[in-house]
Amino acid sequence: MRLTIVLFDGFTALDIVGGYEVLANIPGVETEFAALQCGPVWADTRRLALTAYRSFADIDSTDILYVPGGPGVIPAMSDQDVLDTIRRLAVSAKWTVGICNGVELLGAAGLLYGKQVTTNWAVRDRVADYGANVSTNRFIRDGQLITGAGVSASIDAGLFLAGLLAGEELAKTLQLGIEYYPDPPFGNGTPDSASDFAKSIVKQFEAEGAERIRSLTPPA
Repeated sequence: MRLTIVLFDGFTALDIVGGYEVLANIPGVETEFAALQCGPVWADTRRLALTAYRSFADIDSTDILYVPGGPGVIPAMSDQDVLDTIRRLAVSAKWTVGICNGVELLGAAGLLYGKQVTTNWAVRDRVADYGANVSTNRFIRDGQLITGAGVSASIDAGLFLAGLLAGEELAKTLQLGIEYYPDPPFGNGTPDSASDFAKSIVKQFEAEGAERIRSLTPPA
């Protein structure tokens, strides 16, 4: 079974790495990182890159299509090659996974109309504009579509899909393997219960992120 993880400039690393650590360890899963061109693709911090060793043009089909989010989603939504690839691979994929505001890319590719989805708290309205019914869940399944909320929810969505693919016992074993038993130092609240100050900072980062991705040059 092939897992294809889509890379674009300005992705958020944990959107990918959380789900990757779960799904890539399912027996029989072959993982590939794909982008418009082969080579390093830089994360939003500009200090971390993942290597795409297959180009979009090299891939005819996949079993699991995995689309992360990050500040780079906004410019990626204007990249027809990215949208065409998502749309094309989703047709044949057994599962399509969208994480964080990467769910917007699924919407821009025309894959969300009438679907039950979740996404990053800050972009729920934008995702709803694509005709989706947006929930506040950490993850949600609608048919062959699985979506995760912001960033760290990639782990939850990955574990849920692992259970569907390989059974609950293996999923529990993978959960143990990554020791995922969250107990954050500031409590297990929800995005909606966060302070207005914290929300404003995150929204500012989101608003400025696309421009930062366009203007900053990745390290050599």
